[in-house]
Amino acid sequence: MRENRLYTTQPLAAGIDLTLESRPARHASQVLRLAQGDALVVFNGDGRDYRARVTQAGRGEFSVRTIDATDPEPLPALEIRLALGISRGERMDLAIQKSVELGAGAIQPLFTSRSVVRLHGDRLLKRAEHWLGVIIAACEQCGRRYLPSLTPAAFLDDWLQPGHPGGILLHHAAARTITELPPPARGLTLLVGPEGGLAADERDRAQALGFTPVRLGPRVMRTETAPLAAIAAIQALWGDFRPTSREGLT
Repeated sequence: MRENRLYTTQPLAAGIDLTLESRPARHASQVLRLAQGDALVVFNGDGRDYRARVTQAGRGEFSVRTIDATDPEPLPALEIRLALGISRGERMDLAIQKSVELGAGAIQPLFTSRSVVRLHGDRLLKRAEHWLGVIIAACEQCGRRYLPSLTPAAFLDDWLQPGHPGGILLHHAAARTITELPPPARGLTLLVGPEGGLAADERDRAQALGFTPVRLGPRVMRTETAPLAAIAAIQALWGDFRPTSREGLT
């Protein structure tokens, strides 16, 4: 049976009463249709889930009482940071949502020379709030207890500075495949362009700062497909998709 999980920004502990904020309260009452006495799980990104029960389920207020806390979520085998060229609405949402489900630990939106979407001021702030909501919803669905970080959107030229640790640069015409790379030591940054990819000078600068261009196969993937395929491959090669010592090999 699927757990109903809700994110809250409030401090959590076992055996406390809390009134949920408007977003999780609305989701609990209008989407999940939870009623007084129903079980659910709340989390705030501290790494634990808190089992709870609904104590009040009204239109004006939705309250729960926590029962106990789980052990912390195990740290990932590999920390994956996704630097993603900003693309049109649904494409960007899909890439963020699924990358969180696949285990990305940090999201960095980037404006590049080929970015079609241009955001400034209040529009950028609202879009960042929307992206954070996508991350939260993905964590609620997939069971993650730590919330991936969302770094403020930046221009690629500002983000690519001397001293950058480098990483993997996706490019469909690269000479090497991802399977030819050595295992990363602790984590890696995956750089993916928007619609149309990164411009040649942007790729050159990224390579000069330590990014290794790789291709995923013989096909050209859309901007929302490429990072997901890459993260899945990274997880299978070096990350969470490999069997743990407890699971063994089957």
